[in-house]
Amino acid sequence: MTFTYPAVFTEKEDGTGYHAFFPDLEMCEADGADLEDAIENARDAAQNWISVELEEFEGDLPFATHVDDIELAENQVAKQIMVKIKFLPDSD
Repeated sequence: MTFTYPAVFTEKEDGTGYHAFFPDLEMCEADGADLEDAIENARDAAQNWISVELEEFEGDLPFATHVDDIELAENQVAKQIMVKIKFLPDSD
């Protein structure tokens, strides 16, 4: 299954990379040495977050905010992050 959520990337003040957070995924955050690295780490964080939510809360995921509805500061950029999760049959 494919899930898409917006992430907000903020360049760190000291120029050492980027911090990312997902407005719709509570406490789902990542960092990276550059924007490309931060995007990849954000994808991994979202995949883990969604996987846990699906396992523990039976698929009650939040709706995704439209990227145009996110207010950004001057040093921020929003990107859509797509995550693919494969469901495996139970081994019980």
